[in-house]
Amino acid sequence: MPKTVLVFGSNEAGIHGAGAAKEAYTKHGARWGKGYGHYGDSFAIPTKDEDIQSMPLERVVQYVIGFLAYATGHRKLTFRVSKIGCGLAGFTDEQIAPLFCDAPKNCEFDSGWAQWLGPDRTYWGTF
Repeated sequence: MPKTVLVFGSNEAGIHGAGAAKEAYTKHGARWGKGYGHYGDSFAIPTKDEDIQSMPLERVVQYVIGFLAYATGHRKLTFRVSKIGCGLAGFTDEQIAPLFCDAPKNCEFDSGWAQWLGPDRTYWGTF
């Protein structure tokens, strides 16, 4: 069975104090002070900057592109993507979900994004 990695919205300071970030830190090996990347059974994608302010969507896009490249290169892992940026960062599902339209098949998504990603995706439920 493939190893499952929780993908969560983070901040560039790596302060994982609430929501999926806190879950990733307490239960999935996210590292305090590390705001982007694969640590333990988690992958952080920043949606807030080092001052814990929501960053422009264009910056989030760049981090998502990096994640998608990583997921493509690590097909033996299953990435369980939460609705990054759609809580405390203040983005909408409509803004963020389409960024994952070209995600590889080893990515599973929060079922709340089904209307944007379509029926051919795998959904894991919701956080």
